Amino acid sequence: MVKFPFARSENPAYILSALTSVGGITGYARTGSVPSIAAGLTVGFLYGLGGYRISKRQPYGVELALLASIMLAGSSIPRAIRTGKPLPAGLSVLAATGLFVYGRAFLAK
Repeated sequence: MVKFPFARSENPAYILSALTSVGGITGYARTGSVPSIAAGLTVGFLYGLGGYRISKRQPYGVELALLASIMLAGSSIPRAIRTGKPLPAGLSVLAATGLFVYGRAFLAK
């Protein structure tokens, strides 16, 4: 089996955490959308916690990052398909990245 270079790495989780958190804050600043800031910070927190747990070799780090990816995909992919707008499409790309990286890591366990 080919090893994926980020399979046990916290770096993708930290990057996704920053992007989703900043995105939620930006969404709130632009439109005053409380759901945007709540979702962005929640998903960002889950990615960050998952990354921290991965870096410390603690259990459930990969699972937390995968959960964050599933939550992000569940909210953004249907919206991207329905509206065709760039923001949900970008969030869908982030979600797909997390699903790929942490889905592979989870299956490799």
